[in-house]
Amino acid sequence: MSTTAETPNIFLFVPNLIGYGRIVLAFVAILLMPSFPVAASVSYFLSAFLDAFDGYAARLYNQGTRFGAMLDQLTDRLTFLALLMMLGQLYPRCLFIFQLTAIIDIASHWLHLHATDLTGKNTHKDSDNPILHYYYTSRPFLFFMCFGNEAFFSLLYIHAFYTGPAFLGVSFVSFLAFLTFPVAFVKQLISLVHLVVASQTIAEFDVAQRQLKSQ
Repeated sequence: MSTTAETPNIFLFVPNLIGYGRIVLAFVAILLMPSFPVAASVSYFLSAFLDAFDGYAARLYNQGTRFGAMLDQLTDRLTFLALLMMLGQLYPRCLFIFQLTAIIDIASHWLHLHATDLTGKNTHKDSDNPILHYYYTSRPFLFFMCFGNEAFFSLLYIHAFYTGPAFLGVSFVSFLAFLTFPVAFVKQLISLVHLVVASQTIAEFDVAQRQLKSQ
């Protein structure tokens, strides 16, 4: 018979503690975004950087949990949303693009996680779709896509305050943003794949449930 002392405290698992640190750094970044771009950028990237360590800690200590996965996803999605909201203020003419990016990002990941739960999979990184399978199983590719996406939008944020040195009329920050734009664009396309595949999975689940009820 198990006792209370033997029951693991999920909230104190190492990867979840790292997740709390990410949240604190994200809040600091959001608070500083309007007026302190350097400090905000450092806090934002530290929060994103720690994302690699919570997964490593979960595997190392065998402390992977559904709570931790949801905490990680929510931190990623809402921190990115906060950055897009700031960009909408800094670049009002591009507001619709940032709004559309936020909608695709949140809707695709929410549906993907919901489809994972409905199908009983242990992790949202398990997918039969070849694009999503490669996206999640190739860690170098996953890191490259996530880093490039965050770098592009973060560079847009930095550019609003500091453009850096210029060469032939092109600023250094603008040049870096130009280089990372293709990665960010492909990342949005992958999010659309998430959206379509998850919608199909949920629809198939609905059909199966209706067939069971009709029997």
